Amino acid sequence: MIGCKPCSTPYLKDNKDLYDAAETLPDPTVSRELIGKILYLTNTRPDLYFSIHLLSQFMQAPTVKHYTTVQHVLRYIKANPSQGLFFPTDNHIQLKAFSDSDWGTCPDTRKSTTRFCIFLGSSLVSWKSKKQRTVSRSSTEAEYRALATTTCEVQWLSYLLRDLQIKPTQTVVMYCDNKSACHIAHNQSFHERTKHLDIDCHVVHEKVQSNLFHLLPISS
Repeated sequence: MIGCKPCSTPYLKDNKDLYDAAETLPDPTVSRELIGKILYLTNTRPDLYFSIHLLSQFMQAPTVKHYTTVQHVLRYIKANPSQGLFFPTDNHIQLKAFSDSDWGTCPDTRKSTTRFCIFLGSSLVSWKSKKQRTVSRSSTEAEYRALATTTCEVQWLSYLLRDLQIKPTQTVVMYCDNKSACHIAHNQSFHERTKHLDIDCHVVHEKVQSNLFHLLPISS
């Protein structure tokens, strides 16, 4: 792949072909080893996380299409070989979180994917892209489950800063682009319409009320 042509994105726009029963690789070890090596890069390259998370779901029986997609990721890495995380010394000690979720994009299970990223000042310190365990019956439910996961991560980071005797300069701010999910988190009476959500998801409302963080919408 040294002589390959670089590309500007780590992800193919249309991923429906990844779920088709296509021609399998004669030697799946090649694809598995390549994905395993790129996994190490996700520790400092969050821009690769979603693509590798998606491809890792097909490790058991990778197809030619999957191997082509991995090569596409390598072409992107060639275009940005030195990209990584930067931690300035004069950073503000404030946690800022962004929570998001797609809804039922997996053609096989119709499960949604939770995504979040958390910044300490201007530095990215935590991120995740993971398929949810249960099927969400609405986009609001998918977003609220993502909020619950992000809330737990924010709480853990807050405890970590406290154990290190580092006091944040401001309250944690969390952003979510789903108005209904934000309304559920702020309004206790609205929970009567959300009985299909698991009880543990209401941890978001509890932490908002305890002023662990401020939940704000993402303005376009």
